[in-house]
Amino acid sequence: MNKKAFIFDLDGVIVDTAKYHFLAWQKIASQLGIEFTPEHNEHLKGVSRVRSLDIILELGKIKATQEDKNKWLIQKNEDYLSYLVDMDQSEILPGVFHILEFIKEKNQLIALGSASKNARPILEKTGILPLFDAIVDGNDVSNAKPDPEVFLRAARLLNTSNENSIVFEDSVAGIQAANTANMVSVGIGDKKILHEAKYNFSDFTFMDVSFIEALCLPNPSKGGAL
Repeated sequence: MNKKAFIFDLDGVIVDTAKYHFLAWQKIASQLGIEFTPEHNEHLKGVSRVRSLDIILELGKIKATQEDKNKWLIQKNEDYLSYLVDMDQSEILPGVFHILEFIKEKNQLIALGSASKNARPILEKTGILPLFDAIVDGNDVSNAKPDPEVFLRAARLLNTSNENSIVFEDSVAGIQAANTANMVSVGIGDKKILHEAKYNFSDFTFMDVSFIEALCLPNPSKGGAL
């Protein structure tokens, strides 16, 4: 049986650091006199830090020099990192650890495919770094999702074909990237938002290990909402 590559996004899929990103961006926006709501934050999911700042500036119709942008990007990351200091395994979203362990029990491959530049320290703090066979994060790629670069690189590192790769994502951009790469896309979150995914789950507590077993087969059955 050919090994499959199970590629996971980080924020909003493995851990709920999305809330910390929101707080850090909201602080920057507030300083600039921009109202930044959770609804606005949806547009930042799966998007690079640089592009996220541009979206916020566009929201406030603010023109900025590259020097100012660099200053705000550094501030945002410092604020974000301050929220991660006390992070531990309790930050792992419900059901995720069980699925990761089952994939390893099935002798399959696990990779991270995330825009986050802080992926490694987060995986270390939550104690799950040893479960990953490859890590591709924002330090390794130049193109943000929906460009599939991050997932293509992960599959190459695992020496696995795109067709044998399964991507778990909570963002529209991430699902589109997986689909563009001709990988199996699994949406984690609201099906109405992630309707382009081949499979959908509200969260990992709704995912039975039989679903993972089916994906390990040579030709997974056709997808649907679960």
